[in-house]
Amino acid sequence: MKIGQGFDVHRMAPGLPLIIGGVNVPFHKGLVGHSDADVLLHAICDSLLGAAGLRDIGYHFPNNDESFSGMSSRKMLIDVKNKVINAGHQIGNIDCTVIAEEPKLSSFIPIMAQNIAEDLGLDLGQVNVKAKTSERLGCLGRGEGIAAEAICLII
Repeated sequence: MKIGQGFDVHRMAPGLPLIIGGVNVPFHKGLVGHSDADVLLHAICDSLLGAAGLRDIGYHFPNNDESFSGMSSRKMLIDVKNKVINAGHQIGNIDCTVIAEEPKLSSFIPIMAQNIAEDLGLDLGQVNVKAKTSERLGCLGRGEGIAAEAICLII
């Protein structure tokens, strides 16, 4: 068994879609990034790649490669799953946390977990998604960005 840890953070800007966990969350600001900037799926990708010893998301999907511009992070997650499986591993579980002062995400968590489970070929019980605030502290607390952390077990 191997454990992987992932972290991602993106700054927010008005007029962009806010996509977290493959869900388009209605909000007046979205995350800035080369792809769709899905901070949660990026953290999960990094945790899986790290556990398998396959470097990181930036290595596989570099932000200076225009072919990845606007790419769906769900597609990235499926590609990462295939890399992990092709390296001889099976995914055991995912536990992840989104850190956002706003918008409130609790009503979107079941759909996020369902998307992640579907994309990784897991049972829903193998995926846990949580949302936390940073108690109005720092740049995340001021709503300047959203971060996510993920940990996974591969076998």
